[in-house]
Amino acid sequence: MSLRRTGALLAVVAVVAGPSTSGVRAQDSDSEIVRRAKTKVPPVYPDLARKMNITGVVKVQVVVAPNGTVKDAKVVGGHPVLANAALEAVKKWRFEPAAVESTGVVDFKFEPHQ
Repeated sequence: MSLRRTGALLAVVAVVAGPSTSGVRAQDSDSEIVRRAKTKVPPVYPDLARKMNITGVVKVQVVVAPNGTVKDAKVVGGHPVLANAALEAVKKWRFEPAAVESTGVVDFKFEPHQ
C-alpha cells in the first residue's frame, strides 16, 4: 500500500538530542509536514556502537494511529547495531491527533559526540 493511500504523511521536526543521548538526531525524511510530534524520546547511543565508532542513519517507518500513538514501527534501513535504539525510541513518541492513520519515515542520525 502506498504512503498516499494510507493517509497523510507523518510530520517530524528535527531535534538535537540532549547530553544523555549525545550524537543522535531525529528528523523527517519527507518535505511534506502534516502531523507534528508532541513528545519525542531520543534514542540512546548504544555503548557497543560508541566503542566501535559506528555512525550513520537509521530509517524507521512508523504508522501513527488517529489518537497520536505509534501503532507500528519497523526499521527500513541503517546499521543493525544502531537499529534497535532508534526503534525503541520512536515507539515512545506521541503525535498530534488526526482523523486518519498516518505513515511516514523517521531518520535517526547517530554520530560521535563533538
